[in-house]
Amino acid sequence: MTDSSTPQGQRRPLPWAGLLALAVSGFVTVLTETIPAGLLPQISDGLDVSQSTAGQLVTVYAAGSMAAAIPLTALTRRWPRRPVLLVTLLAVVAANIATALSPWYALTFTGRLIAGLGAGLQWAMLAGYAMRLVPESSKGKALAVSMGGVPVALALGVPLGTALGTGIGWRSTFAVMAALGLLTTIWVRAAVPPLEAEPAHERIPVSRVLLRPGIAILMLIAFAFEVAHMNLYTYIASFLSSSGLQDRVDVVLLVFGIASIVGLWLTGALIDRNLRAVVMTALAGFTGAMALLAALGTSAPATLAAIAVWGLALGAAPTMLQASSARAAGASVEVAQSMLVTVLNAGMAVGPLLGGVLYSADKTTPLPWASLGIFAVVLLIAATMGRRAFPQSTQAPQATPHDQAPDLIEQPQGEDTPQPTRTSR
Repeated sequence: MTDSSTPQGQRRPLPWAGLLALAVSGFVTVLTETIPAGLLPQISDGLDVSQSTAGQLVTVYAAGSMAAAIPLTALTRRWPRRPVLLVTLLAVVAANIATALSPWYALTFTGRLIAGLGAGLQWAMLAGYAMRLVPESSKGKALAVSMGGVPVALALGVPLGTALGTGIGWRSTFAVMAALGLLTTIWVRAAVPPLEAEPAHERIPVSRVLLRPGIAILMLIAFAFEVAHMNLYTYIASFLSSSGLQDRVDVVLLVFGIASIVGLWLTGALIDRNLRAVVMTALAGFTGAMALLAALGTSAPATLAAIAVWGLALGAAPTMLQASSARAAGASVEVAQSMLVTVLNAGMAVGPLLGGVLYSADKTTPLPWASLGIFAVVLLIAATMGRRAFPQSTQAPQATPHDQAPDLIEQPQGEDTPQPTRTSR
């Protein structure tokens, strides 16, 4: 789609400052979630608890996100969006300050829970916010940019936490995270345009959003994908011993992280042209990687190749799922995103449980086979039943005002002036 307000019919450039601010918001939020995993020995010593108890500081964050996403999104739909986004960032900042200063495990635990609640709401907002800042033809690319912080944080969270904890101490690490979060909050306030709340007549009840064509299939696929991913990823260090790579876990995870970033970049470049092709290619990549690990997991070269394909597919997953849910949800994009956050976090919980049962039965041998079976079913469902969930294009069809999400840039008053009624001050 061409922006008619741009001279010679040229497309308006992406609002990079705002989209990058949203990306850094996601980076800070995910990094806050994952960084304790690299600091568990220091945290357990500092708070005088066991490492397993310290590990619950990661669990409670994810649990808070899962529990809060849908109810907090429904509660805040009537409020201007930027203040809500800023509050979610400040919740993360407060949790990191509490973690840096607290001498008590209970206080640290409570702070992490509050941050998880804010993170769940933030994840439900980011995709819709980014897509409302650009024309229809650039929504997929804007989504990929705004989600760029996720694979970077996932790739760097544990190694960065370990390095900082060793260099400056675990409390100082969280103090640095708090400062980074505060700077990000200031950046978001300066660079991200304000958006009005969802108009009252467009607030479709949560139950009705789930009944929209494609949404239920999409949520089922998202849940199953996350279960299959976490089933093996949780035990990746143990699995690598079968190929002799148990002492190179850091290198393997670096390959995985770099591949994820490349996968995200490729998704951003391609998703607006053919959403369904991106989805099917990513799901086929997951399935192929698991098949390779199941059949040739004792070979180091084959394992590294499979890890790279796995990482590429994972880099595509957040953007393709969010773009698909936004496409299917119409004006109710934030509600659909909150559902997506909930099912993905549920999958994050169920996947390690499944892996634990299989690991207890026969160590790591059945893990890739189980993931292969789940991914193969997911691929089959997407191919045969998922055309509503994963259409060819990210662009919405012609819709009534009830179904059409408001768009900042496609409502010009003059040459380059956005429609003021679409923003709140």
